[in-house]
Amino acid sequence: MGTLLYARGVTLDACFDVLNLNQPKLVQSVHADYIAAGADCVETNTFGANRFKLASHGLDAQVREINLRGVKLARDVRESMGRDVFVLGSVGPLGKYLAPLGTVSAAEARETFAEQAEALLEGGVDAIVLETFSDLVEVELAVAAVRSVTDVPLVAQVVFSDEGVTFAGRTPAEVATTLRGLAVQAMGANCSVGSSTLYEVLEHMQPAAGGLPLAVQPNAGLPSRIGERLIYLSSPAYMADYAARMVATGARLVGGCCGTTPQHIAAIRETFDAQAPVERRLPTRPRVRVATVETPSGISMRPGPTLLQRKLEAGEFAVSVELDPPRGHTLDKLVQGAKLLRERGVEIVDINDGSLGRVRMAVLPTAILVREATGLDITMHFTCRDRNLMSIQADLLGAHALDVRNILAMTGDPPRAGDYANATAVFDVDGIGLMQILRRMNEGLDATGSGVGEPMAFFFGGTLNPGAEDVERQIERFHRKVEAGARWLQTQPVYDLEAFDRFLERAGGSPVPILVGVLPLHSSRHAEFLHNEVPGITIPDAVRARLREAGDRALRVGIEMAQALVRQIRESGYAGAYLMPSFGRFEVVAEVLDALR
Repeated sequence: MGTLLYARGVTLDACFDVLNLNQPKLVQSVHADYIAAGADCVETNTFGANRFKLASHGLDAQVREINLRGVKLARDVRESMGRDVFVLGSVGPLGKYLAPLGTVSAAEARETFAEQAEALLEGGVDAIVLETFSDLVEVELAVAAVRSVTDVPLVAQVVFSDEGVTFAGRTPAEVATTLRGLAVQAMGANCSVGSSTLYEVLEHMQPAAGGLPLAVQPNAGLPSRIGERLIYLSSPAYMADYAARMVATGARLVGGCCGTTPQHIAAIRETFDAQAPVERRLPTRPRVRVATVETPSGISMRPGPTLLQRKLEAGEFAVSVELDPPRGHTLDKLVQGAKLLRERGVEIVDINDGSLGRVRMAVLPTAILVREATGLDITMHFTCRDRNLMSIQADLLGAHALDVRNILAMTGDPPRAGDYANATAVFDVDGIGLMQILRRMNEGLDATGSGVGEPMAFFFGGTLNPGAEDVERQIERFHRKVEAGARWLQTQPVYDLEAFDRFLERAGGSPVPILVGVLPLHSSRHAEFLHNEVPGITIPDAVRARLREAGDRALRVGIEMAQALVRQIRESGYAGAYLMPSFGRFEVVAEVLDALR
């Protein structure tokens, strides 16, 4: 529902639920499209229609009216189209944290859920779906509240992270064990992640479900931010393929969440047969060379240049490896991996900054601790999502004082892509605005033009996504990053260097060095997940076909392909390679680096 309303012009910060009153025909057009696509069930446009979420729009007094109208709109479309579909009342989380983490008491939560359920029941829903819940305590309160006012069928769906656990670390089996003890008619998972992850969640829930029917509604992959829009990547055929697997695993209610269009539903309806990708020959790649970067004049570079800066300015082939901060407070595994990489000749590592909106250890302390333990040169990813303009500058001042001066300036993934969908994002500036701040700091000024003492010596770069949906916008941002002072750029994972060369030719070449992203593939399933669900990654048909054919040797083949790509990057005149370990497998990246010996 939200996906189509958003696609039809409703802004992300608008109240979607009040459209039941203000734009009923728009809401009904969404219902009609899904029914026409073959859906057996439609959900009411009431996901956020509880008093807490409506209060942020000044609408908390209209809970009953908005929910009643939401049911009526769906029922009227059903009658007009003459199809016997079920109307399910959508109930989402409160939008506020329960005590003691938040301020909402258990009694307030039950009262709020019961208020919404009563309105949906009065409207005549066939069942109620509790969806996108991340807190099992909140689920239990919601079930108890609904059961206090009605005995209509009830479905409870929980959100899982890309690691296959809830944000509190509960496993699918633990979730299933809890839910089967509640008064629900079906249980399952929805939202947050795509088909492949929820398929694995389903496999682990099924044995613990106690025979209770399973419901699953994955997102159409992970969202890619294009301007102010969130675009989802999974194709209808990909989701339909996984829908068939989910049914075979025991799912009895299968659909889609964010990013799922009527085309996806039509594909799920029409086919449960997996469609093998068609292999295509790769085109011959033209050679593209990039010029070395020149240090801007008039900027005091005190202290001296960083190791990354020296390598790029000297035209040496640079290799950097990405490290993700831990989910907890210990760095043992990360440090061990970094030491292994150092033994293999790595001198520079990149420390990630809350990618995909996930909560991890803060990037600056992680960078300092890794450097102290290993002596490696550090590039720190720095996102604008979590910091206002004052905090951005405060953190940068601290980083410079601690001699962390390689900065990869990034806008950052929105919180709704991660574990904390209710968290707010800041975005006072984007990645380009951050570069302008860094440039001014290198001139001894803050964002307002006030002095900050001696000029700083940040060496900052930006990201480049050649696989972006909107290529022209990506090229336009590429030029703006260079104009903002980016000293180098590094890409999302690239698997087709010919296609990347064509992208650069279309952009008119690059005046700054480029580190080409390399992410080794571990299996056919890994490749399909990245290709279909992760924004900015496109894996050629021939590469995916080779992994399918490799069977048990897929990891070995993935390493060999990554080694060949690294050699190709070096031979083609690019400034370096940016390697990304998957699943914390540092030894895989270390083996890929053997290609440079």
